[in-house]
Amino acid sequence: MSYPGGDLRDQLAHVGAEAVRTGLAIGSGGNLSARAAGSGQCWITAAGSWLDRLEPTEFSLINILEGGLRGGHPQPSSEWRLHTETYARRPDVNAIIHLHPQTSVLLTALGYDIALITSDHACYLREIAIVPFERPGSVKLAVAAAEAVAGGINVLVLDHHGCSVLADSVELAHKRAVNLEEAARSSYAALLLTAGQSHRVPQVPARFLEAVGRGEAKV
Repeated sequence: MSYPGGDLRDQLAHVGAEAVRTGLAIGSGGNLSARAAGSGQCWITAAGSWLDRLEPTEFSLINILEGGLRGGHPQPSSEWRLHTETYARRPDVNAIIHLHPQTSVLLTALGYDIALITSDHACYLREIAIVPFERPGSVKLAVAAAEAVAGGINVLVLDHHGCSVLADSVELAHKRAVNLEEAARSSYAALLLTAGQSHRVPQVPARFLEAVGRGEAKV
């Protein structure tokens, strides 16, 4: 099946259902948003929404710069600032997926890197930034996350919390979220297999990462 097109809310609902089905999230563990390119407003999941049961009525339309809620919409997720602060700094970003993937969060909490082991990891993720813990839903967390991606990074792990993954489309953001947790699971497996050994989990060759950075290598 090809990726859903049309209404951004339908695309986000697809992400939510797939995230729960594949174990990237549990229940209402995260929030999703998207906007039309160049728009000053974004759709975001409503507060308390179950990600695998999203309907069009369970999204709020909010203004990105003012943060105001459009009339007639439900209360947005308490973490709406995590989305609007990033959109304000990244005009190229049209979708943000915030989930609570357990392996990514676990490795980061334990102080291990999530290694880019495969070419897919390298091409989709490129670089993973870590944001120190701040209270979920707080302005401090939203600003820290937005500043961490202002230079072009698209993948964040929020310490002891979750991830924030960005892209110019819902589909690409979804692919990055999947690859982040897959890279974390592969890194976890590699750490188990090399327990007691001093070497780090190997990444793809540096020359390939450099080619990805130059836009010369794609999946």
